[in-house]
Amino acid sequence: NEYKSYLRMAALEGAQQLLDFSQKLDINLLDNVIKTMYHSTGPQQQAAQEVLMKLQNHPDAWQRVDLILQFSTNQETKHYALQILSNVIKTRWKVLPREQCEGVKKFIVGIIIKTSSDAESCEKEKVYLNKLNIVLIEIVKQEWPRHWPTFISEIVGSSKTNENLCKNNMQILKLLSEEVFDFSSGFMTQHKAKHLKNTMCKEFSDVFTLCQLVLDNSTSVPLVSTTLQTLLGFLNWIPLGYIFETKLISQLTCKFLSVPEFRNTTLKCLTEIAGIDARTHSEQFCELFSLTMNQIKTMLPFTTNLREAYKQGKDEEQLFIQNMALFVSTILKEHGQIIEGKNELHTSLLEALHYLVLISEVEEKEIFKICLEYWNCLASDLYRESPYSANNMCYPILQANNSVPPRRQLYLAILSKVRVVLISRMAKPEEVLVVENDQGEVVREFMKDTDAINLYKTMRETLVYLTHLDYSDTETIMTEKLQNQVNGSEWSWRNLNTLCWAIGSISGAMHEEDEKRFLVTVIKELLGLCEMKRGKDNKAIIASNIMYIVGQYPRFLRQHWKFLKTVVNKLFEFMHELHDGVQDMACDTFIKIAQKCKRHFVTVQVAEAMPFIEEILNGINAIICDLQPHQIHTFYEAVGYMIQAQADVQVQERLIEKLMSLPNQQWDKIINNATQNVETLKDQDCVKRLAHILKTNVRACQAVGHPFVTQLGRIYLDMLNVYQVLSENISSAVMEHGEQVLKQPLVASMRTVKKETLKLISAWVQKSTDPVLVCDNFVPPLLNAVLGDYNRNHPNARDAEVLSCMTVFINKLESHITPNVTKIFDNVYECTLDMIRNNFEDYPEHRTNFYLLLEAINQHCFNALLQIQADKFKLIMDSIVWAFKHTMRNVAETGLNIIFVMLQNLDSKDVAQSFYSTYFLNILQHIFSVVTDTTHAGQLTNQCKVLAYMYSVVDQGKITINLYQAGEANDNIQYVKNYTQDLLRKAFPNLQAMQVQVFVDGLFALNNDPQAFREHLRDFLVQIKECAGEDLSDLFLTERQEELRLAASSKLKYQMTVPGIINPHEVNEEMNE
Repeated sequence: NEYKSYLRMAALEGAQQLLDFSQKLDINLLDNVIKTMYHSTGPQQQAAQEVLMKLQNHPDAWQRVDLILQFSTNQETKHYALQILSNVIKTRWKVLPREQCEGVKKFIVGIIIKTSSDAESCEKEKVYLNKLNIVLIEIVKQEWPRHWPTFISEIVGSSKTNENLCKNNMQILKLLSEEVFDFSSGFMTQHKAKHLKNTMCKEFSDVFTLCQLVLDNSTSVPLVSTTLQTLLGFLNWIPLGYIFETKLISQLTCKFLSVPEFRNTTLKCLTEIAGIDARTHSEQFCELFSLTMNQIKTMLPFTTNLREAYKQGKDEEQLFIQNMALFVSTILKEHGQIIEGKNELHTSLLEALHYLVLISEVEEKEIFKICLEYWNCLASDLYRESPYSANNMCYPILQANNSVPPRRQLYLAILSKVRVVLISRMAKPEEVLVVENDQGEVVREFMKDTDAINLYKTMRETLVYLTHLDYSDTETIMTEKLQNQVNGSEWSWRNLNTLCWAIGSISGAMHEEDEKRFLVTVIKELLGLCEMKRGKDNKAIIASNIMYIVGQYPRFLRQHWKFLKTVVNKLFEFMHELHDGVQDMACDTFIKIAQKCKRHFVTVQVAEAMPFIEEILNGINAIICDLQPHQIHTFYEAVGYMIQAQADVQVQERLIEKLMSLPNQQWDKIINNATQNVETLKDQDCVKRLAHILKTNVRACQAVGHPFVTQLGRIYLDMLNVYQVLSENISSAVMEHGEQVLKQPLVASMRTVKKETLKLISAWVQKSTDPVLVCDNFVPPLLNAVLGDYNRNHPNARDAEVLSCMTVFINKLESHITPNVTKIFDNVYECTLDMIRNNFEDYPEHRTNFYLLLEAINQHCFNALLQIQADKFKLIMDSIVWAFKHTMRNVAETGLNIIFVMLQNLDSKDVAQSFYSTYFLNILQHIFSVVTDTTHAGQLTNQCKVLAYMYSVVDQGKITINLYQAGEANDNIQYVKNYTQDLLRKAFPNLQAMQVQVFVDGLFALNNDPQAFREHLRDFLVQIKECAGEDLSDLFLTERQEELRLAASSKLKYQMTVPGIINPHEVNEEMNE
């Protein structure tokens, strides 16, 4: 080891000669430096890395790749050489002389043929060969078809001479297919991608003939396997005639599907074919389904226990079960109705569905998701044929003498089995907090499992559809399973949980009378079970399930007051239960019920002496005495929702006073003590109590809304005085002990009080309905207390909530607050800008809130901005540019929105021409700097919006002042064109003048068509990134996000028409009431 280390050090000392291109390349020296890089640590590795980076970036390094590949014996060195060559092909190929391009091409082809022709070297150097193939594809993308029109015919011809060569050529063709058809978006211009796709389709007959030749005649397992994988890559784009007008389907099903070595790839091929949308080939799809199912029945008998088979199976066997699920679900999803229409295929259809039910029981989440997606699709499709009718409040299945639609009749038996599977495997809802952990203990869940939540949502939706299709069957299954819990035959925490989660998930899917009868039975049985079972863990699990179920049925609770009252009283009992998670769940369930049934608590019910809210407030001490502070806050918010529903203003004010009585007593005591001795506000316990009181006020205010003004007015001035005293205490502590004192518990608690003060004011202002009242009575004291304090504070002691509070005021009060904007601006703007302009990372919360404040001023008080002095306005413009250059996505997005709205606001202002003269070209330059920066690729849509608007302003002649000096241009359009071209040519010297000119012309021609403008800009980004060799993967990010948003919106609109599909707690309570 010491000798090896000595050799490496010696190699590093002479490594600099690798960078001297006047000397012959020392291959052994390069091998040693590469070994040092990969197998050493510390200074040796760092020194090697520096040398290799310099060598890789040298413009002539690629000319040594041939020597390295021929004479190096180290695989890592060869990979390094190929990386150098790959970068040159991506970035400089178009500027290399033709003879050099031809030389590189022939050299790479020669090495690939040599390496892949021999079976032993092919296997031994598999990784190296794969990297060579990738480099060849990079060349093909640049050369084919213009400079290499015979590429396809050459590769097909050479494949017929040698089986090993043929196998590698199949890999090359697969890579080419992926590059052109799967990964071309954003990596090639649209024109180039279209041209390559058309060329590949035209020349595909030779490739298909080669594949057919191999499948017909070859006995080599590796070659046939590779050919099937290559064919799999082709199936999503090849002309349909090659699939449906040849023997391909019968060959795949009858010859290869039953062979263990090929069955997984073959089944994937058949699944790819099954997913094709081609209505004109319905007979072939039926044949595909029939042939495949016949083979599957032979391979996997109908009686096989797939759950056990999967558990015991090898990787390949497990993969086959997964691929089987994919095939069955895909062909039935795409062509199920065609298969239904063939009576002779009904047996095969039901057998396929039976297999899918068996696979649905397999204990593997990803496989279950595949099956679940199909069951969801089938159930929703059957429901749409005969949906629930809101007019007569009846299910179609109950009409027409209980006649069942024919399609439903076909699926009745299988869907009953699906219900059993889903109910027994139901995922945990987000609302359930008491869970069984991996050690079998009952604990509170603290981390949300988003994957499990998404699975629950899909299962819930599917079960709701299945309930609509046959609610009596759903009820029967659930009732039987509940009886088995009570009699103990199926008792377990898991079984009880999944059953109760399923019961809670079908709220709203049954007819009202049936739901009432069913729910009363369920709650009665569960309460009996709770009495019967011993042990705190058992009782906690049952209590958790009772709370979840009752919380899911607000419709039932609203119509049955006595039951609702009983449930709430039971929740109050659970609030004294100290088992982990039970109190939290009781409070969460209480607030959900309060939101959905709030009016029932403030009206006098039949046989009651007073509204239930009065009983709650009379006994509030006893109810909340065992709750933790955060649970008390939830409780107060819940009661706040009830009070908000009281229409009588005087009664409402009395209820608010009664609700806040306890916190107010504590508040008055603290304020009285502080009035006599202000030093009491330095007591840790006192400050913590203040924070707790304010948090309670915040939560109550969020629920009550504007009427909370009576309570806020009671404590407002005292609260601001406390704010100022605590702020002075914090500043004094920082001056005396330095900024590290901010981490001490007492100072942290003081800051919490300040933040909660601002949150309370913001919460009320957001809900307020009288802007004049707010401006006259609440704004002046707040600004006096908060702004100067913020300005004077140490940067680390400034609260970002001040900025968010000001933003709330401006967004809510709009023009009413314009006279105060200058005061706000003078106190918070420059001092905050000083905190955030040194880098993109420090003070992230202040940074975000700072730009949201600026956005609000720009949106609602633009005239106030125009009154600001020129030097300060320049500061604003610089900060906006700084915003959209941010790497924090939300800040960059806000910056682009600000500049876009500002440009629009200027449209009708007298100062517009002066603004354009000073800032227009500067903004244009900075926008292009972020557009062409890959770290901002996700903002492309917003960037396009700003750019298109700016070019349209020039194009439409809205800029009347000359942006140019005399003699530079004839008009602004010509000048901005020239300016943009010069800007881009300097930034990207590798681009040809014509490329830049065409792009700039397009900026003017397309600025009224957002989509065309974006595509035009994206094509240009592809061109510059080809030159720079950068990653292009994010160029379509914004479109993907928008597609997902529109899809989710469309789905939600449909779901709103299906009773029970939307979780009752996600529906607007006004609709519920």
